[in-house]
Amino acid sequence: MRPNARLAALVLLTVALLAAGCRSGRVREDPILRLSAAEALAEGKRLLAIEKYEQARKYLMHAFEVEPNSAGGREALLLAADALFLQGGSQNLIQAEAKYRDFQNRFPTSDRSAYVQFQIGKCLAGRTERPDRDQAISLKALQALDDLVRLYPDSQYAEAAKEEIRRVRATLAEHEFLVGLFYLRYGLPLAAVERFERLLAEHPDYGQRDKVIYHLGLAYERAQRSEDSQAAFARLRSEHPDSPYAAQVPDKG
Repeated sequence: MRPNARLAALVLLTVALLAAGCRSGRVREDPILRLSAAEALAEGKRLLAIEKYEQARKYLMHAFEVEPNSAGGREALLLAADALFLQGGSQNLIQAEAKYRDFQNRFPTSDRSAYVQFQIGKCLAGRTERPDRDQAISLKALQALDDLVRLYPDSQYAEAAKEEIRRVRATLAEHEFLVGLFYLRYGLPLAAVERFERLLAEHPDYGQRDKVIYHLGLAYERAQRSEDSQAAFARLRSEHPDSPYAAQVPDKG
């Protein structure tokens, strides 16, 4: 190796070693790492109580990493997930869900299992898209919340989960309606009929069934299924006589 090349290599090696030394020095100086699991847990809980979520997570994760299988370690992992959930935002909810699932996988028989399942559902429900967007996350949220009600029907979270389920299902129903409306507007009435009928069958508690029945009647009409169209309009007038949609249907006797 030529002298200049040898010198350059030596300089690069020296810089790398100094950088590594600085990094290791910073790690050694991190005061959190000098704390016991109990001390870190206590400080994490204090910071969580005053809504210092990001700082709290550092202490809580240290407490968990020091004693991952202890009661304190389990509590720390769960609180770290809570901190992410409380901080909010899509990315934090994704990370929170991952930590709740990590807790669930590590401690499947925990007495906090119902809470963890509920929080998984809430993390997903908090990321649902508008009705005119893809509803993959809504479907995952619905599954997680349904699992909570099915597995822990007597838990304190069951009623709240049912309310969240109603909200998610309303979003899914509105998505079905918008897809059906798109088909209707773009000359695909039979596809629209399929969507509207599915909505009515699968979402009996949907709060705007009158508009669905009205548009179902229109879809039948444009598909040249006159009898079905009139039956739908008759159903609209019978089930929702005060609906503004009922007033738009001509009475053909």
